[in-house]
Amino acid sequence: MKQIFKVQAQSETFLVPSQKAEGGQISKCNIVLQEPGGKFENSYVATILGEQAKTRFSKGDLVVAALRFSTREYNGQVYQDIVVNEIVKI
Repeated sequence: MKQIFKVQAQSETFLVPSQKAEGGQISKCNIVLQEPGGKFENSYVATILGEQAKTRFSKGDLVVAALRFSTREYNGQVYQDIVVNEIVKI
């Protein structure tokens, strides 16, 4: 499902090891997205991978994004990951 968000922040893009990527590395950045409606609406910290991670967004930009939510267990702790499947500036 795609949804409209307001960009709150975006980290610099960096390379991380990847067995699936050609050359053994993939671009990655983190982005903070907030649902529209006010400062108390839901916010999400999500990961952007691959070529999309090289796209720069500014604070306040409106975007349409498809997020994928997943959980994993590691050493008895449960973690949630949010990955951006697609993101487009409006």
